[in-house]
Formats: sequence, C-alpha cells, structure tokens
Amino acid sequence: MSGIRLGTDSFSTYEEGIKREWIIGNGIGGYASSTVTGAGARTYHGLLVAAPKTSPGRVLLLSSLDEEISLNGEIYPLATHKYPGTVSPRGFAYLSKFILAPFPLWVYQPGDFTVKKKIFMVHNSNMACVLYEIRCRREGALLRISPLVNARSFHSTTRSKDISFSQKTETEGVKLESSNGFVFWLTSNLQYHAEPKWYYNFEYDLEKERGLAFQEDNFNPGYFESKLKLGTSYFFIAASTEDISSLTLEKAEELYTREVYRQNLLAFNSRLTEPFALKLLRATDSFIVKHPSTGEKTIIAGYPWFSDWGRDAMISLPGLVLIPRRFEDAKSILRNFASNCRRGLVPNNFPAFGGEPAYNTVDASLWFIHALSRYFAYTEDLLFLSDMWGTVEDILDNYSKGTDFGIGMESDYLLRQGPQLTWMDAKVNNNPVTPRAGKACEINALWYNALETASRLGGLLGKETSSYETLAAGVASNFEDVFWNPETNSLFDLVYQDKAGNQIKDPSIRPNQIFAVALPYTMLSPEKEKAIVDRVKKDLLTPFGLRTLSMDDSSYIGLYQGGPEGRDLAYHSGTVWPWLLGPYVKAYRKVHNYSKESLEDMRALLKGFDPHLETAGIGTISEVFNGNYPYSPGGCIAQAWSVAEILRAYVEDVLGIKP
Repeated sequence: MSGIRLGTDSFSTYEEGIKREWIIGNGIGGYASSTVTGAGARTYHGLLVAAPKTSPGRVLLLSSLDEEISLNGEIYPLATHKYPGTVSPRGFAYLSKFILAPFPLWVYQPGDFTVKKKIFMVHNSNMACVLYEIRCRREGALLRISPLVNARSFHSTTRSKDISFSQKTETEGVKLESSNGFVFWLTSNLQYHAEPKWYYNFEYDLEKERGLAFQEDNFNPGYFESKLKLGTSYFFIAASTEDISSLTLEKAEELYTREVYRQNLLAFNSRLTEPFALKLLRATDSFIVKHPSTGEKTIIAGYPWFSDWGRDAMISLPGLVLIPRRFEDAKSILRNFASNCRRGLVPNNFPAFGGEPAYNTVDASLWFIHALSRYFAYTEDLLFLSDMWGTVEDILDNYSKGTDFGIGMESDYLLRQGPQLTWMDAKVNNNPVTPRAGKACEINALWYNALETASRLGGLLGKETSSYETLAAGVASNFEDVFWNPETNSLFDLVYQDKAGNQIKDPSIRPNQIFAVALPYTMLSPEKEKAIVDRVKKDLLTPFGLRTLSMDDSSYIGLYQGGPEGRDLAYHSGTVWPWLLGPYVKAYRKVHNYSKESLEDMRALLKGFDPHLETAGIGTISEVFNGNYPYSPGGCIAQAWSVAEILRAYVEDVLGIKP
C-alpha cells in the first residue's frame, strides 16, 4: 500500500511533533499509539495498550522504550519526554524521518550511528514488537533500552503510590506483575538487567489542553543492554500479556513479515488501485475488531478512547467492510448487533468494550437496515438476508407500535423519540446541548428508507410486505407538510410540542436534512432536494465536512476546544464532522444529475483530505474539525465513520465502483 513519509520539518520542535500521532490496532481492541517523536502527549499513548479478556476496557502496560547509545562518555538519547517546565531528553533532535508503510518506522542519525526502529502489533494478540536495525561506524558503543511500564485503565493516570510491581528476571527478559492484578512479559535479544525505579511527573500536553488529568509516574523495572558491533546490528523488544520468553529475533522478523503480508493482502482483495483510495483503505483495518464476549466482529468507533457504538458501526460498515470486500466480517458485525437487538433497538454502545450494552438510540436500528441492504447489494446473499430478516421485522414492528425511550410512530406515520437519542446527543451537567426530542428530520428520512428497503428485500424473500408499503406511503404523504420550511427553502430540523401542547418547528440549519436527499429512498421533489443541497452547501460546507449548525445562528460555536464542557457545547453547535461529506457527496451528485462537473467537484473535495493524512492522526482521518477557518482537527485522531464515509464516497460516487 501507499506509504506516508515525514521529514524534519514535521517535527522540528517538540510542539510540532506532538501535533502528529500514529496508531495501529491489533484486531481485538488493543493498540499501540504515540506521537511521531515518541513523546507521550496523552494518557492514551503507549506501545502496548492491551484489551485483555479478563478486564473490561483497555489497559496501558508498556508506555515507552527509552533508547540511548553511549560511546566514550558521549550519550545519544533517542527518547523524548515532557516534564514540568522542560522537555528532556530531546531525542527528536536526532530524528530524520518518520515513515508509515504500513507500520511506523523511525530513522535516527545520532553521531556516527543510524538507527532504524519499527513497531508492529501481532494481529489478534495483545503483543507489540519493536525491531531495531543499527548501523555503527565506531567501536565500543553500547545500546541501552529502558522500558517504562504501567498497569492502568487507558482513561486514567498513575502515581507511584497507586501500584507496585514485582518482577521475575529471566535470561530472555522479565515477567512483570502489578499489584492491581495485571501480568505481562518483556523479552528481547538484548541482555536484561533489573534495576527498578520510578520516573516522576510526566506531562501530557494534549490532555492538559482538554482540561483533563495530565501528570503521572511510570515504572522502570530495569534495562536491556548490548554492545554494538561495527557494521549493522539487529535487535528486538516485545511486550505481551502472554508468555513470550521463547521469542527470538528470527521469529519476531517473521511475525513482522506476516503482518506486512496481511496488510498487502487487504489491498489486493479490495481490488482498489487508485492511490488515494489505497491510503484510506490502510486506515480501515484498525477499526475492525473481534468482540470479546461474542467472538463476532465489531467496529471501534474511534481511537484512542471510544469503544463500539451501534450507530457508528452501521454507518461505517459500507466503507470499512464492504468497500474492502471483507464480506465475512460484514456478516459477523451484523450478526453481533442483531443478536443484541432488544425490543427493536440495536445497541447504542458497549460502554466498556465488552460491558453490558446500552440502548439509548433511535437511529442505530434504522441504520442497521440500511447497512444490511448495502451488504445484500454487494453480495446478493439471500441466505444471510433470510437469517437477518427476523431482526428487520422486530425493528419495524416495535417502531410502528412503540418501544422504549419514547420511540414510536404517531398518527401521521412519522416517528418521534425521547431526548438525546439521535447522533446529536451531547450533554453538559446532564442537560442536553442540542435538545431533539420530538420528530427529527433525519430520523423520519431513515424511517421511510427502512420501510421501503424492507418492502423490497422482503419481496425477494417471498415475505408479505404490504404493511411496510402502507406505512411508507403514510410517511411520504406527511413528511413534506411537517418538515418543509419555505422561508429557508430547506427542512425544519425538529418538530415537537411544547409544554402547552403547541407545535414548535425548529428552523436551525443543520446537516441532518441532507439524508432526506442522500438515502436510497427519498420523498421530496427534485426541486426541493436541490434546494436542500444548495442550502447545506451555502451554510454548512467546509473543506473537511459539514458544520453542525449555520454560522448565522446565534448558538453557533466555531471552535472545538477547552475542557470537557466547552467541547461538549461545541460538539454539535458548529463543529465540522467529516463523515457528513459521505451523504453530501451522494446528494450533490444526485441533484446535479451525475454531471461531469459535479464528479470533478466532488473528486476535488474528497481528495482535499490527502494533506490531512499527514497531520493529526497520520494516515487516518480525525473525528471533527473546527467550524472556523483554518478548520483545525480535533477529537479522536482516527474516527471510523470519518474514514469510512470518505472512502465509500470516493470509491462509489467518484470512482464509480459500486454494485
């Protein structure tokens, strides 16, 4: 696959270096992540953030590896850390290149040495491995590598008084056990020497910016050491929750080759050849993981901190799984969420990545039906469609009769729902930032699409679907009268009743209306669909997605920044979301009659993300961007539906590769 290469202009200072992060997943929810300079700038950074079966959530075990080369009293440290008031050591000064192809590779040039360092994770295993290739031009040099370890939730921080470690030293490395019950191994072909001590007061600047805890201590159990010979030497260090004491350099290199092959096979199986599409394809893999309790596949909503969310998974499935032609994974994901469907509700999320599901969502179930229909479009798999049909019926029957959280169909056939059940669900002090209880425009667009989709798919299975056609006709007969706003030539975002029983229509210009144009089955005239796209383009479009609120609105907040409260207030009040470009591109092409001009416009819009792949999360797409110029990225550095919808739109709607 295509690689990404960064030079010294990308990390010439500590501040520049921490703006660029990398992340690789292991297929079971764990990951390795840090900045391009190796400086930890988040509580979530670490070379082994594991997802043990015995523990809900993810656990930081190996924070970093501090390498240094010494020769005749000269010491060349390669690590970079931030402490109160200082950056020390400043190993990034020796860093000449950072390459992601497909895994992170660093090239350091300290003195008469060239150090190539690459890290990878073993798929379906809580194991991270670092390989070193060191070219030495002077005799008598010594390499020392000091691991900094921890044993905590990746959401928290540690102080030395919080935990302790015991260690069992072996020739090949060390077995570590924390006082809070975590066991893991470090092994290498360097000689291990126990010398336990704590390093105090690391500072994580990106957490400080977010108004969260940003100082902690890390434990150093000892160090690995070896003399360097003239010429080239090869070393490795691995960390794992399994006993890897027998791991050799040859086996580690073999594992690396296997992981590179697996990545190349993903590209080959996708049948994609266009360079931008292949870059995005590489970013898809980390999101697809095995669910710890069901054994089925699921989709991580975003790295580093999210777990699996139903809405995000269903929206992301076409881009992350169908475009790469991972059809067995698609079936597994759909089975996973279908098996957890209750009273017509697909889970909103699994809070602790393996915890009990929460069901507070109105749209995840409707997106499930859409995702299933896209799977069928790609595969024509009638047998699997038949297996899932019971879930489709359960969703539609419960929605039409009424189910939990105030979700149900009213006499005008339109759906209403309780508070904070749509994707705009942020709260501050338990108060909704964007109250949307009532009838939401995109929910009813999804409702109509689900009914028409079920009617078509059910017919292919020989099912009786006339009731769905009747409901769909009812929705279509009322949707325009309820939601069309002639003053703005667009849709009301929400229609609801106040405490006095008066009908209130919210005229806020938000991106939710784009789904009334972009979904496969829609209800409005071509003229009104064109008017919606024009309004969205005028008020909401940016180079990196759609704003969540018009800049002309008095409630608009253009900067996603500050502590949790400030960020939550801005989350859906102007902040830009890249994933919304997916439906925008589809809608734009549609209302412009798939013209050549619209094709080139949308190609240029989507390829505008190419430079972003070298910032924030290297090789992937951020969760959000500021609504104000210059649209700086924020939130998660790697968001599933951001990657998925940009890739899907580029492949299906620009390259024209679709069923």
